[in-house]
Amino acid sequence: MAFKDARRERGLYRAEVLRTERVTPHMMRVTVAGDDLTRLPHHGYDQWFRLFLPRSSGDTDFSAVPEQFGVASYVKFLLNSPAATRPVVRSYTVRAFRPDAGEVDIDFVTHGDLGEAGPWATRAQPGERVMLLDQGRGFDPLPSAGAHLFAGDESALPAILGILRDLPRDARGVAVLEVIDADDAQQHEAPDGVEVRWIARDDGARPGSAALAALQGVPIDDPGTLVAYLAGEQALPAEGRRHLVNAGVPKNRIVFTGYWRLGKAAL
Repeated sequence: MAFKDARRERGLYRAEVLRTERVTPHMMRVTVAGDDLTRLPHHGYDQWFRLFLPRSSGDTDFSAVPEQFGVASYVKFLLNSPAATRPVVRSYTVRAFRPDAGEVDIDFVTHGDLGEAGPWATRAQPGERVMLLDQGRGFDPLPSAGAHLFAGDESALPAILGILRDLPRDARGVAVLEVIDADDAQQHEAPDGVEVRWIARDDGARPGSAALAALQGVPIDDPGTLVAYLAGEQALPAEGRRHLVNAGVPKNRIVFTGYWRLGKAAL
């Protein structure tokens, strides 16, 4: 259940910014569109992709991006294209996909001027060029799941909310979603049997720490049939997985992904 499709040779999908929307105080939604996106595979759940963005300097050489990508060609692109003009590359999750219209919604966490992608999303204008490299999905539903447990910080919201949207309607479980501020909670779809808990972390607390504490407090009645999905700042999925394994949850029933690390940008 861990990104097996990412090793296949994949092509690029070109798009342009269609519109932007401030969804919550710390989340900006950018809708990109283009004829290429009508051909983008629809994986659902936590479908993710590499996103190639314009540099803040405005001097971006999109022609440096190869038409086809495998693992080797992606590494070659990072090593051989000039850093000063190479498109910014980040990993993002599809928030919503409308294949017939060729539109993809992408949600960006914003922290003022920090980072590259968040500030770009805040200032993005219609017509700006981007590229997407499809990477498949990390979560696969298991018919044998007795219950589900999800935990993530704000960076994991698109992934977990996408999974909740696409889960079978008879699924049950708990989703712990940590946000910067209570006003960052979003409208969402989820099965009636999944309890969604929005938790605003305290000022100055490490991202993911509130979700981790809440996760550790969730009773696990039948660890052998639980399916868990943990994502966000790396301490949350690492410590959360350790807790679940110690509680008897089989390792192969836990998807865990460190999206980012404090002080470092994730590619």
